[in-house]
Amino acid sequence: MQLPESRFDGIFANASLFPVPSQELPRVLLELHKTLKLRGVLFSSNPRGNNNEGFSDGRYACFFDSDTWHGYMISAGFVELHHYYRPPGLPRERQPWLATVWRKA
Repeated sequence: MQLPESRFDGIFANASLFPVPSQELPRVLLELHKTLKLRGVLFSSNPRGNNNEGFSDGRYACFFDSDTWHGYMISAGFVELHHYYRPPGLPRERQPWLATVWRKA
């Protein structure tokens, strides 16, 4: 997909980045970074796990822990604004989703 440079104020990536294999993720995140305007925002929500990836229920998926996901995002040039676990109000072990909000640095 060809994305225009510095075009968008925000990207909403809800459950859409976790199927990206880890070897492709740095490139994909750099492309998303380039398509954002200066100070643009990226929201992502991904299932969390123990940094394992492979086929799950017939589709490819990556289950990163918070530190690994943060490392990918920071390496792509993003600065974290906020993160939280979903669904709200449950013990952490019952919150399988990590939601993060990032700004283009």
